[in-house]
Amino acid sequence: MPLALRAFFAERKRIVELAGKYRLPAIYPNKEYVDEGGLMSYGPDYDDSYRVVAVYVDKILKGAKPADLPVQQPTKFEFNINLKAAKQIGLTIPNRVLERANHVIK
Repeated sequence: MPLALRAFFAERKRIVELAGKYRLPAIYPNKEYVDEGGLMSYGPDYDDSYRVVAVYVDKILKGAKPADLPVQQPTKFEFNINLKAAKQIGLTIPNRVLERANHVIK
């Protein structure tokens, strides 16, 4: 994770609190922001990404050259919604949006 993103991630609780204080609907890049009380997040499924990394490590340990392996992009993404945060800022999330979420915090 780049240094700038790590700095934001480290301050996620404060960022979420400020967004709630000023009633700003915000979408975050990681589900941990939603766990801290943020409204919603959309980003790569890191559990799936770690599985892909494990396959790469296995190939390298078996003799594959890293330069010969293709560059991988995330293929699975997560959409998380926090209904408590929505209620706090006076926002109603339509059922069609809730149906598409991977996780909903009530």
